[in-house]
Amino acid sequence: MPKEKPSSTRLFFTISFALLAVSTSSVLIRFAQEEAPSLVIAASRLLLASLFLAPFALTKYRTELRTLSHKDLALGLLSGVFLAFHFATWITSLEFTTVTNSVVLVSTSPLWVAILAPIFLKEKITKSIVFGMILTLIGGTIIAFSEGCTWDGGITCASLADTSTRLSTGFGLGEASKGNFLALAGAWAIAGYLLIGRNLRAKMNLIPYIFLVYGMGAIVMLVILALTGNALFGYSPTTYLWLLLIAIFPQLIGHSTYNWALRFLPVALIAVTTLGEPIGSSILAFVILKEIPTTLQIIGGILILAGIYVTSRKK
Repeated sequence: MPKEKPSSTRLFFTISFALLAVSTSSVLIRFAQEEAPSLVIAASRLLLASLFLAPFALTKYRTELRTLSHKDLALGLLSGVFLAFHFATWITSLEFTTVTNSVVLVSTSPLWVAILAPIFLKEKITKSIVFGMILTLIGGTIIAFSEGCTWDGGITCASLADTSTRLSTGFGLGEASKGNFLALAGAWAIAGYLLIGRNLRAKMNLIPYIFLVYGMGAIVMLVILALTGNALFGYSPTTYLWLLLIAIFPQLIGHSTYNWALRFLPVALIAVTTLGEPIGSSILAFVILKEIPTTLQIIGGILILAGIYVTSRKK
């Protein structure tokens, strides 16, 4: 049965903590990619999370899982497929395009959620949500352009010669386009995941729900590994440590908290909140990797945070 809705303060701090946990994903993935293929990272993320949840889901919530209707079971399995597709495409996109482009494109999921939520969930998209989404998408666009542009009393972008040099060093237009499309496909997948999750999560407890979704996603990823010839074993202990941390922080803590919040908040609000991930990732990159954000990245980040605030303050 649905529980009483938590206070706005609790929801705010819980979502903020989830955002911080999810923001560790890019940094941890960068460390893991030094040895492990992207598809292995995606599979390990879901598989380890499922194994962590199994003892709780199969004991305390065994009855709930066994009494699921065929419709709810199908929705849970479909949600897991969308989640697997999201991680497979998004993480792989980082092999072909820049981190900034990848994260910005995958963060367009609120746009697709806003288009589909009124159709599938009958949820009303308020003016504050629309305005907040516009701000966050503008901020994300600024961050995308910040890689090739600088701010010095005005916007100055790379010259054609600089662009040609970049293309001649191996970052071909075809490769970039492939990566950008994969990131966009990841946004479509996470939008489907959120839409299905909102409907199903309202009827299920958190642990059995995420066990069902993560477990199905893990199975899908293991099939993909078998088809692509990628091995799940044979990596260094350090790489497995990164994979373990990816499963614990971004997945179990970050995404699971988002799933908990889906029971109480509109799916579009959750989707817009996830746009704060580029900001959290930039802060962690500054602290851990000593990467200093540019002026344009800071401006874009402020717009994204403003969009999240405008969207959430009406709720």
